[in-house]
Amino acid sequence: MSRSGTLVRPGAIVASSELEKRPANAVDPHDEPSAEWGWHGTFPKATRIAGWLTAIALLLMLIGNHRGHIEDIYLIGVAAAIVLALIWDRIRSRTAWRR
Repeated sequence: MSRSGTLVRPGAIVASSELEKRPANAVDPHDEPSAEWGWHGTFPKATRIAGWLTAIALLLMLIGNHRGHIEDIYLIGVAAAIVLALIWDRIRSRTAWRR
C-alpha cells in the first residue's frame, strides 16, 4: 500500500514527488548537442584579451584628421564601457568562489 492508501503492485513504477537534483550549470544534450561529445564551454581568457584589444583599437582611432570631435566622444565612451565591463568581470570572477 502506498502513502495515499491506494494499492500498488510490487515492482510497479510510480511517480515520485522527490526532485532529481542536477548541477545548475548542467547542459541538456537535447538543447545543445555539442555538450554530448564534450564541447561546451567559453573562452574567458580569449574574451578578455579580445576586449582589451578592442578598447585599444577604439582609442587608437582617435588619432587622425578629425575636424568635428563628436566621433571622439563616441569612441571614448564605447572604449570606456568596454574597459568598465572588463574590470567588472575581473572583480566578479575573483569573488565568485566566496558566494
